[in-house]
Amino acid sequence: MSTATKSRTSFQSSELSRASADVFAAAADHPVRVTRRDGAPLVLMSESVDEARAALLELAAQLVAVTTSTEGTLADRMSDRFPWMLALSPADRSTCASEIVAAARASFATKQAHLAIAELTAWRETATAIAAGLGNEPVEWLDDLSEAVERP
Repeated sequence: MSTATKSRTSFQSSELSRASADVFAAAADHPVRVTRRDGAPLVLMSESVDEARAALLELAAQLVAVTTSTEGTLADRMSDRFPWMLALSPADRSTCASEIVAAARASFATKQAHLAIAELTAWRETATAIAAGLGNEPVEWLDDLSEAVERP
C-alpha cells in the first residue's frame, strides 16, 4: 500500500470490497469517511480513537460543570470532581487545574484528544505516586560529572 493511500481520508463504499486492506490500513491510522450512494457517509476508525474521543467528551462534561460553577476556586471545584487531586499540595492543585483546562482547550481546538487525556493522566499518576509516599525522599543529584559510570 502506498503512503498516498494510507493518508487518504475518504473512500467510496465499493472500495471496502475491492481494496478493504487499504481502507482498513488508513482507518487504523486515522478516521476515514466512507461515502455511500444510498445513504449518509460513515466514518471508520480504530477502537482506540473512538475510546479517546469518548474520554475527551467525558472530560469536557466534567470541565463544563467545573468551570461554570462560581463557588470556590477552580482548583477546589476540580478537586471535588477529581478527588485524586486532594493528594496534591494546594499550589500543585492550582497548577494542575490550570494545565488540565489549557490542555483540554488545545484538544478541542485541534481535535487531538490525546493532549487533554495525557495531561489528565500525568497529573493523576503524579497524585497517585504522592499518595503512595513516593517522592518524599531527597534526591541526590550528580553535579560532579567527573565520576564516570561504566556501561553495564
